[in-house]
Amino acid sequence: MNRFTETIRATTRGLFKAVSRFPLTVFCLGCSTILVWYMISLHKDPGLFIQKLMFTFLLGAFLGVAAQFCCERFMRLQQMRVAVYLISALLILGYYLIILPVPSITYAVTARTFVAVFAMFCTFIWEPSFRSKADFNGIALTHFKMAFTSVLYAAVLSAGCCSIIAAIDTLLFSVNRDAYPYTLAFIWIFFATLYYLSLLPHFNSSDEGEQSYARQAASCPRPFEVLISYIAIPLVSAYSLVLVAYFVKILFTLQWPSGQLGPMILAYSAAGLLVFILASLLENRFATAYRKVFPKALILMVVMQLISVYIRLNAYGVTESRYYVILFGVFSLVCGIILSFKPVTKNGIIALLAAGFAIFSVIPPVDVFTVSRVSQITRLENMLYAEGVLVDGEIIPKEDVPLELRLETTSILNYLERRNYLQYINWLPADFKMRNDKMKSTFGFEPAYDADRSASQYFSASLDMQKPLSISGYDLIMNTSSHKDMKVHDSKTIDFQVRNHKYGLVVERISSQEVKVSVKNQEGVELVGTGLYDFTNSLSKAGNAPKKALPPESMTLDAANNGYRLRIVLQDVFYTTGADDGVYYSFFVLFGEPAEHS
Repeated sequence: MNRFTETIRATTRGLFKAVSRFPLTVFCLGCSTILVWYMISLHKDPGLFIQKLMFTFLLGAFLGVAAQFCCERFMRLQQMRVAVYLISALLILGYYLIILPVPSITYAVTARTFVAVFAMFCTFIWEPSFRSKADFNGIALTHFKMAFTSVLYAAVLSAGCCSIIAAIDTLLFSVNRDAYPYTLAFIWIFFATLYYLSLLPHFNSSDEGEQSYARQAASCPRPFEVLISYIAIPLVSAYSLVLVAYFVKILFTLQWPSGQLGPMILAYSAAGLLVFILASLLENRFATAYRKVFPKALILMVVMQLISVYIRLNAYGVTESRYYVILFGVFSLVCGIILSFKPVTKNGIIALLAAGFAIFSVIPPVDVFTVSRVSQITRLENMLYAEGVLVDGEIIPKEDVPLELRLETTSILNYLERRNYLQYINWLPADFKMRNDKMKSTFGFEPAYDADRSASQYFSASLDMQKPLSISGYDLIMNTSSHKDMKVHDSKTIDFQVRNHKYGLVVERISSQEVKVSVKNQEGVELVGTGLYDFTNSLSKAGNAPKKALPPESMTLDAANNGYRLRIVLQDVFYTTGADDGVYYSFFVLFGEPAEHS
């Protein structure tokens, strides 16, 4: 019991010390928790003002930690702690004033905020190790361990509190359902973060007790060593072998992937670098071999990724996601080169580079938003110029354009509209909106989407069976069909007789699209015949929409030879292209003998 009491007291003292050590962060966490409680009570989407406050407090929480570690690292700033916190508060206020006029929380606002948060995270992890005042690898390991411990405690506390609320609701009295999200918000936003901060040592303290705690926090327990050395490292190594094998396959086939390689290597690089840092304090054979091999393997993988992304850029231009894939690839490449030559004690440069690259991505004119906007507008202009829709900076409406242009134009304009970039296109009308009527009046064609691409691969037409079908001039009429799954050169023959003359109607599957219909005499000599595909293809080119109840004259194909007359009236046609390529035909056959046979 005494041990339990002492643990509770120590934890409580640690939480109060964290409040006094990180006052700005705790204030922002408390405000964030209250805002989340308020949003829960609304039972609807929060207003723009609340969203802006949430972003402000998120930024403030990380800025507060960075400011405190800065004070602890530099003695002069420690003596000016109040001034440092006042400057931090002014920066938070400045951020709020910057986003205050924006009409909505756009992608740009969100991205810039999270980039700033990520840069500060990298900064406060790196700060204590500046000029080797503390070991970066030990600091990173400490943060990882304390974050893991905090998440574990929060998960157990969440499960326990929710169980208690459920028990009260079931056994004693009804509990408002909002009690669950209120509780979870407090635990995960306020308690978990505060507990994590309470576990962090003073990395740059001269106090012997603090130094002893910092060394203990940076030690690697045996279970963690097993996790890194015998589970994480073998998994990353096996993944590396798969990527190397794929690279060898590319060298033989000369076929590059269509976009899936970039995210895979991005995840590989991030996981591999994290494992590299965590394994830097380990001295077993697995960790030592990994530290020697991984940087070289990373260089190879990233070069392969950059080539793959370059191919995608040539085809589809730059977007925000591709920009960051490229940026992270360059970051990983630089890290791989540096880690190949620098000792593990210099691993702090990884965090510094990460913060630098993140900040680089939001500095005009090389920021992610400007580069992606210019790339997509230029790509759209080039396509429209190539098809004659854009001439000398003016739009020339044109109806007859390829489906691919309609798809790409729609996709790019939707992207630009979502990002509020349409205002940067000089040749586009100021009142242009992505609506069917506006698109039609401006470009001459309506928007097209991937569903339209699928529709273009499927066509159907049907005969209007309510209309009379004339058989004048013909001796008989038959009905038959040919399925697209029939084997090539398979055929079926229907024997019939006209005025004592015996014939055979032959329906032969020439290919998955083509069917030949012919009439042969008793000796097997073809008298008259025709293929169906060219005529059916002309129907599909008249438009991609399914055609229902077409009149007989639109579905009729005539053939004649030496007085023999053959008329095909299509009843149903189902025409697909792509992987399920083929045409199904159902049709009437009218046959007439030469006049001299009458």
